[in-house]
Amino acid sequence: MIPRIKREKLEHYMLYKEASFADQTRGRLEEENKCDIRTDFQRDRDRILHSRAFRRLKHKTQVFISPGKDHFRTRLTHTLEVSQIARTIARALELNEDLTEAMSLGHDLGHTPFGHSGEFVLNKLNSKGFRHYEQSLRIVDLLSHRTNKQGLNLTFEVRDGILNHSGKNKASTLEGHILKYADRIAYINHDIDDARSAGIISDKDLPSELIEILGTTNSQRINTMISSVVNESYHKDYIRMDEKIEKATGELRKFMFQNVYLNPVVKSENDKIEHLITSLFEYYKKDLSRIPKENLKTYENIDCSDEDIICDYIAGMTDVFAVKLYESLFIPVGWSKQVSYWH
Repeated sequence: MIPRIKREKLEHYMLYKEASFADQTRGRLEEENKCDIRTDFQRDRDRILHSRAFRRLKHKTQVFISPGKDHFRTRLTHTLEVSQIARTIARALELNEDLTEAMSLGHDLGHTPFGHSGEFVLNKLNSKGFRHYEQSLRIVDLLSHRTNKQGLNLTFEVRDGILNHSGKNKASTLEGHILKYADRIAYINHDIDDARSAGIISDKDLPSELIEILGTTNSQRINTMISSVVNESYHKDYIRMDEKIEKATGELRKFMFQNVYLNPVVKSENDKIEHLITSLFEYYKKDLSRIPKENLKTYENIDCSDEDIICDYIAGMTDVFAVKLYESLFIPVGWSKQVSYWH
């Protein structure tokens, strides 16, 4: 039997009836031949994993801008932690782990350099606004490329999970609901760890009433939150935590916003980030042809505004690339360097 078909049949024995089954996907934007070995969701996972946009996440900020220590999370390590948590929950709930992994790996592809600070600036500059979850979908649908093909042509279920992982958006699948919880569980806890390492907060700053409920260490809190989702959602048509843990998790998230995400020290570089991104945006707005031809080729047969094209280019940059590009465009080169260039 073809391995893919064997796996698809196995899913119907292993997974809960409300799971998303690979052989019942709502399909791709463009129909294509099936892979003999991998299911459609496994194939989507691989397309995301091998994309340039995924590799760039390793040099994009999670919370701390250009940290001086190597062990702070990046957008890539955040993505991997989300994927691990989401897969754990999906497996325990007998839902589709391959689908959960694919949408987890792709959920933050649209994040800008400098994290949410960069997103905030692009949202101001683009008259239509800019939201990273919409940009993540734009990347897999339009900006990423396979051999001689535009876009990754992912399944509806993966695209739906990517688009609806944030805010009040609601995914169409239980696996997509898992992703929203996994994302929150991951960033609350790893951001506590990074903030503690950065000296922004200490263990004694964490609200004692919440720690008593959720746990004193990161691993204990993650286990408590995951266990709550699993115990409350097993063989149900919904995904949620029990009320006590949900409330404590929400309160801990509020604590992080008040004491970390909006902390003046953490946000101390925001004015510089806004100046840098605004300068780049205005530079390309004056002459769109300054954007590399390789990037502009994407839009040859697509109707896009200049603002969207510029946002696509800037949002795709890593922190390091954005800083070096700004320096090359706006910072005068020293005489000694000019001499070396001539020779």
